[in-house]
Amino acid sequence: MRLVAGVDEVGRGPLVGAVVTAAVILNPLKPIAGLADSKKLTAARREALAIIIERDALAWSLGRAEPIEIDELNILQATMLAMQRAVAALSLQPDHVLIDGNRCPVLPMTAEAIVKGDGTVAEISAASILAKVARDREMAELHATHPGYGFDRHKGYPTPAHLRALAELGPLPQHRRSFAPVRQSLAMSAP
Repeated sequence: MRLVAGVDEVGRGPLVGAVVTAAVILNPLKPIAGLADSKKLTAARREALAIIIERDALAWSLGRAEPIEIDELNILQATMLAMQRAVAALSLQPDHVLIDGNRCPVLPMTAEAIVKGDGTVAEISAASILAKVARDREMAELHATHPGYGFDRHKGYPTPAHLRALAELGPLPQHRRSFAPVRQSLAMSAP
């Protein structure tokens, strides 16, 4: 049996937190109904599907690149690194990897980029769901310790509410210093 992994990322656009990736090898004997692009599912549906994916997939893993790595490498290269980490962490090595998007990280096996694959390829949809659930949980945890920023609502994206909180409260250690709104906030708060 040829093992195919799907890989997707969540969190390229936010101003705060890691970019999170997932890699999933589905079990052809246990198809999972309802897989779709994570952005088109409700939070409750994503959570329910994540439990099924983690239980029924042949293998799954998460990868991440932290804000400091994003600042050092840039968001694209940090995303590629996080994808490499997710594939490397799989308990089974895939023969082929399907990546959501238009470019692939360097991997030790063949890989193919599929634009909008999170809505058309089951393995990528599953990865999209696991990555989104993991990152949303991290944003909920960050909200619990820093409720003034509203991370539970905007998940770190540069919404007007987040930009106002950034201006009023300043950046947290988890903010990405290389992103323009954070850089501007740091410059305004410098002595």
